[in-house]
Amino acid sequence: MRMIDLIEKKRDGQELTKDEINFMVQGYTRGDIPDYQMSALAMAVFFQDMSSSESVHLTMAMVESGDQIDFSEIEGIKVDKHSTGGVGDTTTLILAPLVASVGVPVAKMSGRGLGHTGGTIDKLESIAGFEVEMDGTTFNQLVNKNKVAVVGQSGNLTPADKQLYGLRDVTATVDSIPLIASSIMSKKIASGADAIVLDVKTGSGAFMKDVEGAKKLAETMTQIGNGAGRNTIAVISDMNQPLGFAIGNGLEVKEAIDTLKGEGPEDLYELCLTLGSHMIYLAGQADSTKEARTQLEDAIKSGRAVEKWKTFIEAQGGDKSVVDDPSKLPAASHTFEVKAKEDGIISEIIADEIGIAASMLGAGRTTKDSRIDLAVGLVLNKKVGEKVKKGESLVTVHSNTKETSDVVEKIYESYSISPHDVESKPLIYDVIK
Repeated sequence: MRMIDLIEKKRDGQELTKDEINFMVQGYTRGDIPDYQMSALAMAVFFQDMSSSESVHLTMAMVESGDQIDFSEIEGIKVDKHSTGGVGDTTTLILAPLVASVGVPVAKMSGRGLGHTGGTIDKLESIAGFEVEMDGTTFNQLVNKNKVAVVGQSGNLTPADKQLYGLRDVTATVDSIPLIASSIMSKKIASGADAIVLDVKTGSGAFMKDVEGAKKLAETMTQIGNGAGRNTIAVISDMNQPLGFAIGNGLEVKEAIDTLKGEGPEDLYELCLTLGSHMIYLAGQADSTKEARTQLEDAIKSGRAVEKWKTFIEAQGGDKSVVDDPSKLPAASHTFEVKAKEDGIISEIIADEIGIAASMLGAGRTTKDSRIDLAVGLVLNKKVGEKVKKGESLVTVHSNTKETSDVVEKIYESYSISPHDVESKPLIYDVIK
């Protein structure tokens, strides 16, 4: 078998076989196939697309290129949730204890963030003492005992994907649906999930800006998951404005606690219940998503959800008293208001731009080695569709520096105020099974 023949075949729009894809991925991971040939193949895929079976074969070849997590010692169906990113997305912090509180095991491996704020692991480190590293045996025991544990990603998962992603990044082939889908799904499958719920974002703060593109990505990922023997569904949700009110690590932890108490932002609460009900249904703990939703609502109202959060925090060495006393979370030295310059109705909050404003304060990383300030960030006081009067606060800024004029300017660039009513966008666009 020769790589040049596979490049020609894909260039001409033909379907690659499982053996051909395995040859290609194994050869590239070993270093036998050079970057220039792999980049030619990636560009051929970019223009010619891939069939569902090709996408499954590519995903599984990348899964098999490295370590695979074995959760067989954990009782029950392990359902993982993955979000394609966004601004103010604290769903994992809420869903892990919430879903566990109704008896579904959540064995979650999460990463650190390269972006507007930290990843789930960074956010959890806002809690004093919280341990994000442990051996596999301890992790399995914790999930069996408490139904929930969250650790940092470790081991050599999907090295082929890491190599291919680095190549795509510099060859203008990042925006290929089958390559995006196989990259995401290879990591989820290698991470030991039995079933997967995907939260595919669309809008100004998402990777997929339009609903049609998000739908195509969701369909490809569900085909891969189901084709690889993992029950998979995808929820397409809106990211034209940030989710919830908080953008920043410690601030988002507080918002997650509020949501588990039933006191959080309406959009964040609704999305968590939607995603959580699909997780419970896939785990076989309910006969319908409607029944699953009722279980989650009961867990929040009864206080079981927030009690599970305390158990989860304490089991991993964290200070559970932050639940009842959020002042123990990291706090910034300065807070001030960014006020509206005119009367009107909030017509737009550009999620990407407001995320950059939070990152400028130190809430996110610009490189892998950057330090994150867990205390800083933004709290949105006005969302799209709300009335505002001149002089009212749009955003509360939590900062550890006094010089923030560039941040304020970025916030004003993010917000648009209109004299007219604005049409609200749906939070959930579609569910793909």
